[in-house]
Amino acid sequence: MATTPPFRRSPHHRGIKRQRKVKILATLGPASRDKETIAKLLKAGADAFRVNMSHGDHETHRETIANIRAVEKDLMRPVAILCDLQGPKLRVGTFAEGKVFLRHGAHFTLDRDPTPGDENRVCLPHPELFGILQKGQRLLIDDGKLRLVVIKPEADSILCTAEVGGFISDRKGVNVPDAIVPVPALTDKDRRDLAFSVEQGADWIGLSFVQRPEDVAEARRLIGGACALMSKIEKPAAVDSIDGIIELSDGIMVARGDLGVELLPEEVPPIQKHIIAKTRAIGKPVVGATQMLESMITSPSPTRAEVSDVANAVYDGADAVMLSAETAAGQWPVEAVTIMDRIAIKVETDSTYRERIHLAQTPPDATTADALSASCATIADTLPIEGIIVFTGSGGSARRVARERPAAPMLVLTPSQKTARRLALLWGAHAVTTKDIGSFEEMIAKGKRMALRHGFGAAGTRLVALAGVPFGTPGSTNLLHVVTLTGNELETPN
Repeated sequence: MATTPPFRRSPHHRGIKRQRKVKILATLGPASRDKETIAKLLKAGADAFRVNMSHGDHETHRETIANIRAVEKDLMRPVAILCDLQGPKLRVGTFAEGKVFLRHGAHFTLDRDPTPGDENRVCLPHPELFGILQKGQRLLIDDGKLRLVVIKPEADSILCTAEVGGFISDRKGVNVPDAIVPVPALTDKDRRDLAFSVEQGADWIGLSFVQRPEDVAEARRLIGGACALMSKIEKPAAVDSIDGIIELSDGIMVARGDLGVELLPEEVPPIQKHIIAKTRAIGKPVVGATQMLESMITSPSPTRAEVSDVANAVYDGADAVMLSAETAAGQWPVEAVTIMDRIAIKVETDSTYRERIHLAQTPPDATTADALSASCATIADTLPIEGIIVFTGSGGSARRVARERPAAPMLVLTPSQKTARRLALLWGAHAVTTKDIGSFEEMIAKGKRMALRHGFGAAGTRLVALAGVPFGTPGSTNLLHVVTLTGNELETPN
């Protein structure tokens, strides 16, 4: 007879409680967007799902989102949905023969002429690039497989030399790493996709092609507070403006694959660590993304280098790690999540983990809320504390506590389903939607009851509770209390 899954064993143990604090963001696609596979991915360790607006139509995405919400309801665990906008794509035109071969050192011209190209030239249908490029700057074709260097930029043509040659074919992508491209981060397609995502109740919007803080400000204006905004750092210009971008964003994604196209490979790891540390210091979620277990698109096992890559992101204290094609189109989507979950658990049980995640300094601001959040972490590191109970409406208190990376897991109680879902990408947070509280006594009683129901301790164990008085007032965090469970709390009705 089949055994019941662990999260169903007790009528009091609701939802899925992870054995790790870092979260897993899995991309859905043809290999994984049906209800059955989504349920398997959640049980295997996924905490949030990415819907890639670069592929598929709105009807397909609508069905995918509906499937996520159906499984979320069945498994009783808030799930974040991140709709990832495509962003502008720069591409060359077409060739008379479909493709040509550029010899190393050969001259090649990009121009405005729409005539199909040959081994000497091709159309570059992006007028905004003419006039901004300077001699010596690079143009990367087909994800950097070909590298052109500008020799003579003119109003209607850009003469280049092939520093790295190879085959170039119709509509291959163009990257411009050495200049800020005067193209808005949101295309007409992105605006339509954004409106659709808001209508469908997405929790996060992923903003591509971010180059400067102004790109983020425009997206925020269009979102209007309906979703949280995650800026994807995939261009060198964004790295140069990272402080302003973090300030205007609700979260940051380090898109290492795209960064690796426009930067030297050896530059990407320190930039990843730098951005994770900066974002953590501000107290906002940060996601390590792309090419983490890429070999698992076709293989049931990752390479040792990929395992180390995932482990390093966990050691850095990232809030979440992401799977892209591994779960969207790969042959082993559930196995990829399972292995990422195992890697994270192994890292977090390493005796050096606590020391490593605190290498990044996260000094609290001079506010009562920050001081109490830091105190929660100190108490959890000093006493045998089984968990931290955080009462929050907006999620701000939970983010402050998570910034400290406490030793104890965090049970977040919120009356807002929107907040609970967004927190599915926050380090260490197990969010539960529950009725609001009206008094200190009710807070303590409910906190104890929910802690027992969700597996945060047993009779005799202690927890820390953090809240704000008056209750229901945003930004009023001013109360910290240590409680002891008796085991009788479940006898009290909701």
